[in-house]
Formats: sequence, C-alpha cells, structure tokens
Amino acid sequence: MSPTSGPVAFKASCPECGARFELDAGALRLAIGGSRRATFYSFTCPECGAAVRKPAGDRIVELLTGGGVSTLRSI
Repeated sequence: MSPTSGPVAFKASCPECGARFELDAGALRLAIGGSRRATFYSFTCPECGAAVRKPAGDRIVELLTGGGVSTLRSI
C-alpha cells in the first residue's frame, strides 16, 4: 500500500525582503529556454509582493515539473 501524499509545497525565499515561505505549485511558473540563462522560475512574494525570478538548473527543473508547476517552453 502506498502512502497518500498531499499537495507539494516548495520552499522559497525573497531576495527583496528576506522572507522565507512555502508555495504550492500554482504559485510558481517555470520557463525553460534554449540556454541555461533563459531557464528560470518565478513567483510573487506573499510577504512584500515583489516579482521574483531565479535561475533554474536541471535539478530545479526536475523538481518543479515533477511537482506540477506550470511550464512554458521557449525556443
């Protein structure tokens, strides 16, 4: 029997206000570009409202896509 799992929560922090929090998959967006520079994830800080954009390496991409984060692919 496999354990039941709830929604995935991702730990994040805001570079503007320094807050640390958890976000569900619906609060994150992942953009996968043609290069490492063009691959990033973004979210809005729930504390200060800042638009946050952070680079996403292969492991982050794997975790976010596996957790159901909406993905935009660009060429």
